[in-house]
Amino acid sequence: MIMDIPAISPIMIFFASILTSNMILSNFLGMCSFISVSNEYKTASGLGKAVLVVMVLTMAINFAVYHAIILPLDLVYIQYIIFIIIIAATVQILEMAMDRFLPDLYIKLGIFLPLITVNCAILGITLFMVIRNYSFLQAILFAAGSGLGWWLAINALAAIREKMARNKLPRGLAGPGIAFIITGLMALAFVGFSGMFSVQ
Repeated sequence: MIMDIPAISPIMIFFASILTSNMILSNFLGMCSFISVSNEYKTASGLGKAVLVVMVLTMAINFAVYHAIILPLDLVYIQYIIFIIIIAATVQILEMAMDRFLPDLYIKLGIFLPLITVNCAILGITLFMVIRNYSFLQAILFAAGSGLGWWLAINALAAIREKMARNKLPRGLAGPGIAFIITGLMALAFVGFSGMFSVQ
């Protein structure tokens, strides 16, 4: 199903994707790495920044491929495969480029890059772009906002979990249990932004 929503301001889409349509707290995409890498703030922040960069890069490439190749050649039936290949290739190329030209940054973020390939939030933003029929500017700002929203959410969860690690928790709540509870409470808190911005 393709929606036609060209009238929505790209700036509105940007802020909505950070707050009211947050990829983690509203759509629950990318939960695997979100839960598993949120034990330490520094690590979570590194992953969040890497996700942001990959989201913007893959959105730009996928948008171009979708409109220049997939639609003209009527390859919609294999678009998922094409998008996944582009995401995996982009992550691999980015990892090699960082290793070659930015070794310091690669040491900090390199371990997070393989995780991004299997982050369903990356594919999710591309599919939202297709369904909502975004223009290029709308798509790029949607990707940037989604990346910032994901980074904000994982930073908040990591900061809370790091602070809670200093306290003794009931055995049944330790680890992923408390992470899911905190994520649910954060999602409820973000509901407070409802009505300010929306891209649904």
